[in-house]
Amino acid sequence: MSRKYLIKKFAYVLITLFGVLVINFFLFRVMPGDPVSMLVRNPNANVETVEKVRMQYGLDQSMFDQFFKYIANLAKGDFGTSFHYNRSVNAVIGERVFATVLLVGTAEIVAIFVGVLLGIIAAHKRGSRVDVFALSFSLVTYAMPSFWLGIILIALFSGLFGILPTSGMTSPALYFATGIQKAADVAAHLVLPALTLALVLIGEYMLVMRSALIEVLTEDYITTARAKGFDEKTILKNHALPNAMIPMVTLVAMSLGFVITGALQVETVFSWPGLGRLMYDALQSRDYPLLQGIFYISSISVIGANFISDILYGYLDPRVKE
Repeated sequence: MSRKYLIKKFAYVLITLFGVLVINFFLFRVMPGDPVSMLVRNPNANVETVEKVRMQYGLDQSMFDQFFKYIANLAKGDFGTSFHYNRSVNAVIGERVFATVLLVGTAEIVAIFVGVLLGIIAAHKRGSRVDVFALSFSLVTYAMPSFWLGIILIALFSGLFGILPTSGMTSPALYFATGIQKAADVAAHLVLPALTLALVLIGEYMLVMRSALIEVLTEDYITTARAKGFDEKTILKNHALPNAMIPMVTLVAMSLGFVITGALQVETVFSWPGLGRLMYDALQSRDYPLLQGIFYISSISVIGANFISDILYGYLDPRVKE
């Protein structure tokens, strides 16, 4: 890995990060709706009360003054004070990060494993009934809205069979439980939202993996390997899969941002106490600092994942460094 390649990629990260900082501030302020009216919640409030609230949160300052204050606070790692919760944004987000990481992480692990495996099987048995079934399954799950899929799973596993909880992260009766009992309760609540998110991702991962592997299997070096007498298992493991996995590295990194935003719908359907649900509530109340904090963390996650994927891509395919 050359130093020039790393510096180039890091420069792209800095440029993207600067763009995120600017967009993050102005994006939410151009939305319709006034956060002060959400805070006052009294149509008969007098002008003095409204202006007092506006001054309390610094919304009486010019847009540029607010922007420079936002940059100064961000440089110190301070996202400000939430309008809705009247608490530090760092603290509010900190309480919800684990739930989203648990949900998204579980869904990603399941989706990568199942999606890649189905893609390999479908490509290896191209044109067979297995391939047709895998393609049909992937197309259906990929095209299905996550909130609708979540509702179907709730109707099946909770309404019809009554075997899984439908909302929240823990049962009220076990809120203060510890150890294995608490872990089992969280795991039971995690199944449906994680499965919903994973099914949507499995379709995309399977389709990309199948397409990439089919393309690789038609390359000349694969034909040469077969002519030399290598068995299909060796060809698949040592020659085809390493090259077919290259598009998957980029796809997983790029999909991270969509997974976080997609988690908004899933967390809303299942009342999962994560960042997606928090973002929905912040949008409803026009909570600028909280929205900025969530958007910034989501953006950093995507930028970081893409940077890592670029580095891995450089190792997997040295031609991209040229």
